[in-house]
Amino acid sequence: MVEEVKSGFVSHLIELRDRLIKALLSILLFFIALFYFKDNIYELIAAPLVVHLPNGATMIAINVSDPFIVPMMLTFFVAALLSTPWILHQIWGFIAPGLYQNEKKMLIPILISSVVLFYGGIAFCYFAVLPIILGFFTSTGPEMMTLAPDIASYLGFVLKLFFAFGIAFEIPVAIMLLCWSGATTTKSLKEKRPYIVVGVFVVAMFLTPPDVLSQTLLAFPMLLLFELGLILAKFYTAKPQKESEE
Repeated sequence: MVEEVKSGFVSHLIELRDRLIKALLSILLFFIALFYFKDNIYELIAAPLVVHLPNGATMIAINVSDPFIVPMMLTFFVAALLSTPWILHQIWGFIAPGLYQNEKKMLIPILISSVVLFYGGIAFCYFAVLPIILGFFTSTGPEMMTLAPDIASYLGFVLKLFFAFGIAFEIPVAIMLLCWSGATTTKSLKEKRPYIVVGVFVVAMFLTPPDVLSQTLLAFPMLLLFELGLILAKFYTAKPQKESEE
């Protein structure tokens, strides 16, 4: 009996190792494929800022290695982003055998929607939020000041916003999972709506740069996504214990 348990544990570790290797290899392959275009990728990310720079102004690199390191870091981030569906597929392949059939039917749409929403959050940030924020920032300040953003600082600023909006757009998925697991109900969440509104603005304050505009542009979509999550959670209510066991 002990030998069987050890054998099963070892086989799970081997499977986990193999799936981790496959996930890392997918990131590496995307990185290699995109490496030649690393400068173009950075130019694409910097485009919302460049259009607002004064005539003759350019972005600068403070450190000698930044012109090479910064685009490479961004390329790795893009590679990891493009690999996300395959990575989630590996995670699903590892945990799926331990799930009941009804659990698989419920979790597959959630898994797919989580990827779509994360991509949607990043796209919303790039196309809608960044132009507003950068347009506001570059239009303020003394006229005597010359704007010359550092490429490394700008990348950190953008990636922070991307992660903030990507995670924030997962709110409907989080609500559906909470209601499906029985941790809460839509009725309970509706009753706590005033506290959730305050909490959303507090979370937005920590996730975004320290300015009211960024916080507001994140908080309002989060509130809309919360309401969307309440609607979708009606289809993911917790099942009675007896039915779940069957």
